[in-house]
Amino acid sequence: MTVRRSTDPEPPTAGAPAALAGAGTAAVVDAHGMGAFLPAALARHGVACVHVCSDTPGPQSRAAGDVAVEIRHHGDVAATARALRMHGVGFVIAGNESGVLLADRLSAELGTPGNGMARPTARRDKYEMIQAVREAGLATAASIATSSARELTQWARDHGSWPVVLKPRASVGTDNVRFCHSEQDLKEAFEAVIASTDHYGGRNTTVLAQECLHGDEYFVNTVSRDGAHHLVEVWKYHKSPIDGARPMYDFEEPVPPAAPAVATVVPYVLSVLDALEIRNGAAHTEVILTVRGPVLVESAARIGGAHAPAVVSRFLGTDQLDCVARAIARPEDLAEGRLPRYRPSSRLRYVTLINPYEAAVLSAQHLAELRSLDSFVDLVLTLPQDAPLPRTVGLFTSPGYLYLAADTARVEADYRRLRDLEKNGLYAAPRGDRQA
Repeated sequence: MTVRRSTDPEPPTAGAPAALAGAGTAAVVDAHGMGAFLPAALARHGVACVHVCSDTPGPQSRAAGDVAVEIRHHGDVAATARALRMHGVGFVIAGNESGVLLADRLSAELGTPGNGMARPTARRDKYEMIQAVREAGLATAASIATSSARELTQWARDHGSWPVVLKPRASVGTDNVRFCHSEQDLKEAFEAVIASTDHYGGRNTTVLAQECLHGDEYFVNTVSRDGAHHLVEVWKYHKSPIDGARPMYDFEEPVPPAAPAVATVVPYVLSVLDALEIRNGAAHTEVILTVRGPVLVESAARIGGAHAPAVVSRFLGTDQLDCVARAIARPEDLAEGRLPRYRPSSRLRYVTLINPYEAAVLSAQHLAELRSLDSFVDLVLTLPQDAPLPRTVGLFTSPGYLYLAADTARVEADYRRLRDLEKNGLYAAPRGDRQA
């Protein structure tokens, strides 16, 4: 566990609760995705939940239980804050990426513990994020944000190294992230991004181009309260390209706390949190450990996505949802170092399902075969089993994920068996479309 207090915490806001005061009622903005688990986690620690539905369009699947009140935000922050004040809300947290900016604005309006507001959009806009981290003296990728294909091409020429990574400034997951190996690739990717909307329906008016970082990629999940940070877990990503240009999550594994990479990556991540003024709530930060040290990919001021909390807690001894709920209910648990440290108990691997076929349907027979793997722990489907599935071209078109846990050799053998099944029967592809 690593805990550090921000070097320049914000002064208390007039009317704000006393420092280290727990919240009896918390508001979750957009309790979708992993945020759907937040109300139950809060309830386990005696905190009632008010759900705020933002005006951000996009996927909205939420757990129905454990929510005392639901409030719809219609663009008026002061009005929504008044409604939350009536319900005694003492803490506001984003449940999903779509709720990050609104959660910050509501916290500031209410005077409840929140994140710094000197540059709040840096916690959502990836170019502003890079600028804020660079200005704090931390290593960042060479980057440009532009609406001009000509300017983009000139930047790539001046940069002089391929591939170049292109993405929307507010992308999530692998949404429209592309690796460009030539000026023609860059032109086509630019046109594709500009012609599309982001995952939440916002129009892409500019693109973000960055140098391609080389090295192992990690994500670090943390919880913060009043400027102090608690390390929840560190995982290592393994990604594979799809169509030669799109990075796809393959599998990920927790990194033991004593591993040398943790000692290098975590201090950098905590400095990134300070640079982005992430002082209260959860954060999910991705970095690549390059030859020059850790370099930021992105940091999100919300719970890390797409994990089964019960599985993580079982094999690591803790999980981010429980830690953030405890920090909201009893902030002294974080300040005094009482939040649990993560300790992997066996070789755990999270594997993303990758469907190589158009309009395929998951085979119940082969799903049963997956569940019979010696190292199988759990399977989560994120797309309907009985409906035609899209070919996986990114995180949001993956049918789901599963966990394997055993000794290294067994996990690796079962992982390879899974990938073989995906090409040979797991997805019942239409006749004539069985090409990996």
